[in-house]
Amino acid sequence: MTDNAAINSAPHHHEMLGHPKGLFICFGTEMWERFSFYGMKYLLLLYLTKYHLFTDEAGLGVLGSYAALVYAMPVIGGLIADRYLGMRRAVVFGGLLLVAGHLGMALEGEQARLVGDTLIRDTGAIQVFYFSLALIVMGVGFLKPNISTVVGKLYADDDPRRDAGFTIFYMGINLGAFTATLLCGWLGEVYGWAYGFGAAGIGMLFGLGLFLWGQDTLQGHGEAPDTDKLKQPILGPISLEWLIYGVSAAGVFVVWQLIQFTALVGTVLNVVSALVAILLAWFLLSRCTKIERERMFVLIVLTLSTVVFWALFEQAAGSMTLFADRATDRSLFGMELTAAQFGAANSFFIFTLAPLFAILWTRLGKRGLEPNTPIKFTLGIAQAGLGFGVLAYGAQFPNEAGLVSAWWLILAYLLHTTGELCLSPVGLSAVTKLAVPKVVGVMMGTWFLATAYSSYVAAQLAAVATSAANTAASAVDNVDRFIPLFDQLFWTGLIAAAVLLTLTPVLKRLMHGIH
Repeated sequence: MTDNAAINSAPHHHEMLGHPKGLFICFGTEMWERFSFYGMKYLLLLYLTKYHLFTDEAGLGVLGSYAALVYAMPVIGGLIADRYLGMRRAVVFGGLLLVAGHLGMALEGEQARLVGDTLIRDTGAIQVFYFSLALIVMGVGFLKPNISTVVGKLYADDDPRRDAGFTIFYMGINLGAFTATLLCGWLGEVYGWAYGFGAAGIGMLFGLGLFLWGQDTLQGHGEAPDTDKLKQPILGPISLEWLIYGVSAAGVFVVWQLIQFTALVGTVLNVVSALVAILLAWFLLSRCTKIERERMFVLIVLTLSTVVFWALFEQAAGSMTLFADRATDRSLFGMELTAAQFGAANSFFIFTLAPLFAILWTRLGKRGLEPNTPIKFTLGIAQAGLGFGVLAYGAQFPNEAGLVSAWWLILAYLLHTTGELCLSPVGLSAVTKLAVPKVVGVMMGTWFLATAYSSYVAAQLAAVATSAANTAASAVDNVDRFIPLFDQLFWTGLIAAAVLLTLTPVLKRLMHGIH
């Protein structure tokens, strides 16, 4: 009933299926952006280890640096858009960088080969690859945080359709991820890496085209806070807008170097995390009331606990993809899947299970049985650990060829996804509820910094399990090499969940009535 009232009160030419038309433009843009992102994510490690013959350790290093930077950059991109560029310009600029980056990745160069004991690599093509990754990192930084903000602005704060709108938008993300992982994962491994990466680039081009075509439907939301200020010359004839683009382009060159030096990314993350910790400690002690301080403390504990969850969850594009490639019987329903295609399981389970979780929390809430935020986090982390318990168990039953059934991998993805549904949406909501209003933006940034940190940690953990060389070991040896890692990740998840469960009564008290 409320939907009809809302529709009737709004001009009809801005509506489609009972929602602002702009929602569907944002849905399509984000769907194609995620298509391009996930299309290359699961191919990345396989491409480096199989085509350019990187060792597992070196390949995981690149994946860890890239994933960490991709999660950290939206914090800066969001700030620049809020203060200066506005969301629309940020999305267009980010989209252009993404198209360039994805298409650059389609230039694969010559395959690496061994001549005697010497490994011959196409170093020029590898540098183009690193530069393309840097363009993608910067592009995601500008596009990712701002497209969601535009969706929020299409609805008034009290609009009853707001949550439904975000649910539709979230489905776009997972539809893009699901189709891309299946299509690009197949093209890349069956026809050639250039086809997989190229398809991802063409997808992003569609997304950018759609966003530009649908500008009118955004009803002026996402414009710069002060257009005149943007156009003012700052450096000689160069306006503030072009200065931002110029500095960001220079930033691409910095990221280009960072991606190649994994240890340096780790150092930068450590320094930034230490600075954030010092600033937060100062803020808690000198600027908060007792209740605010205690709520912020809970938020910091929850944010730290997510590092464990995402470090386990982000094994998907790392050790789990290598496991799928080397130790798994990849036939399902009479079809032979590629290793990269297994990544689609996560998005498939998200859009089949997300509505059920929404109903479950609502029903439990009505009966006063809905678990509080720390308990949901505990459930999420425990399930991430259990996913690896399943893999470690399943790996003990290889077939005659020494390969493990694909169903164990699917079951692990199912547990990781149910864990994600307990933790991820709840986490973002917890940030907005527990943070002092003045620092919500900073805490959201800290949340993403924790995710960036865990992506880096995920790659370091996976590297532990891999040998120094990429020798074509037998399937049995490969399975044996993964079991200790999966065991370790299983216990890490369970112990972290047990610690959080023990702290829950204290955290609940410190939340002062916030559920």
